[in-house]
Amino acid sequence: WRPAVVLDHKGFGDRESFDAAVVRQLRDDQVDLVVLAGFMRIVTSTLIQAFRNRIINIHPSLLPAFPGIDAQRRALDAGVRIAGCTVHIVDEGVDSGAILGQAAVPVLRSDDVASLSARILEAEHLLLPAVVRAIAEQKLDLDAARPALNHDLDAAPEAMLSSVRTEGAA
Repeated sequence: WRPAVVLDHKGFGDRESFDAAVVRQLRDDQVDLVVLAGFMRIVTSTLIQAFRNRIINIHPSLLPAFPGIDAQRRALDAGVRIAGCTVHIVDEGVDSGAILGQAAVPVLRSDDVASLSARILEAEHLLLPAVVRAIAEQKLDLDAARPALNHDLDAAPEAMLSSVRTEGAA
């Protein structure tokens, strides 16, 4: 086991060859779960197929609303009153995999992209470890058709909201 390995995508000719190298490294290190947090690259089917239902991502919106980039700006532009984050299984689509957990935060009248993003990030820092813990403790069946229905994280969003400032909510 190694504490860290760096694979620079710039050293590879294309995404497929980079993802193939990632797969080799993950298999060499006997990785059971791949967590994409801040990994701003779309992964190829090479990686997805090698770790089917074993790659999770955190996204700064309440999916299926606002997949892809600029989710916080699009939430503000749409005038939503509740935003949040989602942990989901990575599939071949963009932010389209099965939802494992979500946390909601209020959108405040005074919000801009930076302030909303910061509040969502606080929720992400609570939600992602809770979902990973549920997976490690086998409370989530990642192979189920709707895995989020099989866990007891239902109380987590309420607990998260209590730790995220809500004063001035619209």
